[in-house]
Amino acid sequence: MSRLLAASYNIHCCVGTDGCRDVERIAEVIRETGAQIVGLQEVISHSGQEVSQMAHLSELTGLTAIPGPTIYRKNSHYGNVMLTGWPILRVRRMSLNVSRREPRGAVDVLLDVLGQKIRVITTHLGLKRRERLRQVKKLLTFLDQPNADCMILLGDINEWVPWRLALRSLHQHFGRTPDLPTFPTRYPVLALDRIWIKPQTALKALRVHDSSLARSASDHLPVVAEVAMKRPSRW
Repeated sequence: MSRLLAASYNIHCCVGTDGCRDVERIAEVIRETGAQIVGLQEVISHSGQEVSQMAHLSELTGLTAIPGPTIYRKNSHYGNVMLTGWPILRVRRMSLNVSRREPRGAVDVLLDVLGQKIRVITTHLGLKRRERLRQVKKLLTFLDQPNADCMILLGDINEWVPWRLALRSLHQHFGRTPDLPTFPTRYPVLALDRIWIKPQTALKALRVHDSSLARSASDHLPVVAEVAMKRPSRW
């Protein structure tokens, strides 16, 4: 049985708690986690003539970047990005937009990890409770396709109240995972950043990467999952 590490990290456009924008600092935090699958939120994936944060992070970490912008501007695109060191079999993007709210979406990537098909979805949900509920309902319909050996959902869910329906629905689909505070980095009290694995038995450990560098690099801490690579008999 082999194991891999997957991480979710809201990088806040690489702006740290000191107010400085530092892509190299974010890249070092990613390297600290040891993850070969990293779902990023709040990334500038295109910036005109300049090297984008996405491209810079890919170069610094040695991981392939898959963009999932949700906001398109003339001089910059913004949204989700997945970094991976594994062969990519398929990429899909999904809109989770809700009228009159900030555009949201998900990046759905099928990877070949040691001969197994691993489906990884990176997302960043909205700020309003009803908005998140609509997004989760749409997301779960999209995910109800067991076409992989393992599925990983990771992202900034923007929900920390355990009894609210959006979070309960995700727990019911994947199995409950611990509430690990990741925000704000100076004094983490809110479990905004989450990782779910299906089948749940493949999740062997879940932790917050709380290094001194991570506490200054962004306003969120990364969350890291250790996943067992063994083909299940059924989900």
